Amino acid sequence: MRTDPATFDPADRECWIAHGRRPEHAEVLASVWTDYPDLPSDAPLDERMARSRARVAALRPFNDAIREEAERERQRANFACIEKRVASGQIRHFDQAILQARAEHGYNWDAAVLYAQGRYAAEQGWEPRDFSAPPGETSPAYAQGFRDRGGCFEDLFDVARRSYAAAMRQEDRFPAPGKALVSRPAPSSWSSPTDAPRPALWSKRTVIIGAATASNVAAGLMTILQAQPGREMAHIIIADAGRGFRKWPSADLHQIGDPADQLRAMFAGIEPDDLLIVADGADLAWIDRHAGMLPLCRTMERTRNSAIQQRAQLRAWLERGLREGEVLAGGHICWTRLAQGLSGRLGEFVARYADKAQPRGHRIVIELRDGEPATGFMTPQGEPLSPEAIITNKAHMRRRMAAMLRRFASAIPHHRDMAARTARPGNPGVPHERDDQLARHAGQGRASGNPLPGSIDDGR
Repeated sequence: MRTDPATFDPADRECWIAHGRRPEHAEVLASVWTDYPDLPSDAPLDERMARSRARVAALRPFNDAIREEAERERQRANFACIEKRVASGQIRHFDQAILQARAEHGYNWDAAVLYAQGRYAAEQGWEPRDFSAPPGETSPAYAQGFRDRGGCFEDLFDVARRSYAAAMRQEDRFPAPGKALVSRPAPSSWSSPTDAPRPALWSKRTVIIGAATASNVAAGLMTILQAQPGREMAHIIIADAGRGFRKWPSADLHQIGDPADQLRAMFAGIEPDDLLIVADGADLAWIDRHAGMLPLCRTMERTRNSAIQQRAQLRAWLERGLREGEVLAGGHICWTRLAQGLSGRLGEFVARYADKAQPRGHRIVIELRDGEPATGFMTPQGEPLSPEAIITNKAHMRRRMAAMLRRFASAIPHHRDMAARTARPGNPGVPHERDDQLARHAGQGRASGNPLPGSIDDGR
């Protein structure tokens, strides 16, 4: 429900509810505005200012209550996250110290974290370093944790004694019996997708998606995947915990009943270079159980954390896909936000925002590191590359810059005589036999620092 800003009545609780306020909050706000409405514009200035101050004073308890409620919710959520991590078996001494501080000393979240930091400093043999307090001082919670783990502020040799004990514990520590080392890491431990790995053909890319993730419309991951050109050549598998694996968009489980046999049949005759896992919770644990059936690939990654981060990671993975005959350079693009706008660097090429275009749009230019325009380059197929592009939607600037940088980083030098010939009106961009000879001659005799013909600068 939306309301017209021109007809917004602060004394009406429905207007506040339409703007996202909870009903109980809307009731308080409407009541205060009813008691202290704005005076007419022709009223004396001191009376209008006095009315505003009275309304602010009346709303102060309400605003304080909202602030306290938000703080209680923050602390509750933080403690719940630690409890969940401990309950799942991911036990860390720092987490246990936080819960111990709340149970034994009744500390809130901030004080419990300081308590855990003090305990950790004492265990490691460090001097007390409480960065939350002024120099030379220590907060009570930090000091309590420091003392509980054997620290002593009055002992001159306290640091030497504790550091020696910490070193002895490291020497005497034997490897605890645990899980046997496996030949390959579990998918849950794979790193997040980035733009650093080398691009791969879509026909050599595989993505395994959890059934819960695939059915989560709000996350939008499947929408992003379906909108990506070239994804129809990839191998997409749905992992349904407790049931099995199936190819997407097929709605039926694979005919073979055993999940391991299902995966073995789906990967038969396939040698993927890229493997991505998009799953959480039970689906991810299900994939971990059958990790032995997954092929070893050049790049193995999985999305993680919040839905926003997973969407960004999925886009980074999708942008590394190649169609047949397409050539793109790999390597991490270094992004910089300057006063003039966004700028990115890959190898010897720099992409930057070059102000607005006329009559409309935004200009992107590709330059060399010395600031000269990146002219005289062509694709391995002989297509000249333009160092300038115009986009109409500024939201697509980063993606367009990345695509241009990868095309230029995989380009080869273009001989100036060949450039003049390929610019003929009757045959633009298509070299003939003599042009090919000039290009080969230029590549053999070129002594500059530019990449040799056929080489790809991956940014290293």
